[in-house]
Amino acid sequence: MGEFELIGIFLFVLFLLLGTGVWVGLALLGVAFVGMELFTSRPVGDTMITTIWSSSSSWTLTALPLFIWMGEILYRTRLSEDMFRGLSPWLARLPGGLVHTNIVGCTVFAAVSGSSAATLTTVGKMSIPELRRRDYPENLIIGTLTGAATLGLMIPPSLTLIVYGVTINESISKLFMAGILPGLVLATMFMGYVAVYSKVSKRYNPKPEPDMTFAEKVANSRFLIPVIMLILVVIGSMYLGIATATEAAAFGVIGSLLLAAGQKSLNWETFTASLMGATRTSAMIALILAGASFLSLSMGFTGLPKALAEWIAELELSRFALLMVLLVFYIVIGCFLDGISSVVLTMAVVEPMIRTAGIDVIWFGIFIVVVVEMAQITPPIGFNLFVMQGMTRHDMGYVAKAAIPMFLIMVAMVFVLIAFPDLATYMPENMRSVPGG
Repeated sequence: MGEFELIGIFLFVLFLLLGTGVWVGLALLGVAFVGMELFTSRPVGDTMITTIWSSSSSWTLTALPLFIWMGEILYRTRLSEDMFRGLSPWLARLPGGLVHTNIVGCTVFAAVSGSSAATLTTVGKMSIPELRRRDYPENLIIGTLTGAATLGLMIPPSLTLIVYGVTINESISKLFMAGILPGLVLATMFMGYVAVYSKVSKRYNPKPEPDMTFAEKVANSRFLIPVIMLILVVIGSMYLGIATATEAAAFGVIGSLLLAAGQKSLNWETFTASLMGATRTSAMIALILAGASFLSLSMGFTGLPKALAEWIAELELSRFALLMVLLVFYIVIGCFLDGISSVVLTMAVVEPMIRTAGIDVIWFGIFIVVVVEMAQITPPIGFNLFVMQGMTRHDMGYVAKAAIPMFLIMVAMVFVLIAFPDLATYMPENMRSVPGG
């Protein structure tokens, strides 16, 4: 049987299971089971159990629930309110005014959260009422917040980068370092769009902010000190080689608990709520990873990834052409699957392709995260669109339309990455040796 017939069978079973409402992780396990049962002579049950255990007992993977828990704790603090108070005096005079608090706030919170949805909800619950009160354009408020929240997928600690690193057995710390510069560049591009919009749009007419002295601005900046300290502890410990990603995540949890206690927002109710929220999210991702791991093994036994990689090689596509094909491919599947599912579902096939083409796997991790970010704001499954719709009560069409400029900026970011690959590779290549991953 040819590789295209195999792909057809795998896809048919996958979409049949997903269409009936089966969880993504179980759907992946089902596809792998059918593939091994039909096309190999291996004992399916024993293989599945061994694969699920080995994928679930990875030490590197322990960073994932810890970073998720850190984000859940911070979500229940007054962090977003403090960030707004600390940032707004400095950003009010920029072209675009306080809309920049959406982008800078998301950038800052992304550096301690790792979750796009947590970033959107935490920053949005504070900034949306404040910006509406000042008569900023509604579409600009919603568009910038929806787009900038996706920085939670790139700026470390990124849950998507952890999953990507575990899937291809690459250093999590190096991937984290690779995400810093592209994340800051993308945030700057978002801010550039806001500045241009404020100059050319007739709908931009917010209420002016009261003048503040330099001393008052500095005094308000004290609200930023806790979160900056937390960022320095988490990212700095990895960059200096003091801690692995897992150990840095543990530092982050301790730091976020201390921050919550200092703000008097830590009690038994918020502690258990954050723990249960982290447990649910971690269990969901772990099930997806287990299913994807078994699917990768199953596809390996059928010879499909190798055959596809050889077929791509025979096409003799240039690296740029291959990346454009993968760009379109991930945008399309991103319309139907969340980011983490997109990564784990496809890497068994895509990894041999990119290695054969000589594409750096660290760089490709950042490339794929940018494209997966687009999936967060594309209908019909764009998760950020659902979160924003729930927060603002706008219909899905309005939210999606407001996010289109952010989507186009992310497309531009892909070409920036291709033109300047050092953005993603410079820091990992020059970081100190990190013990473990």
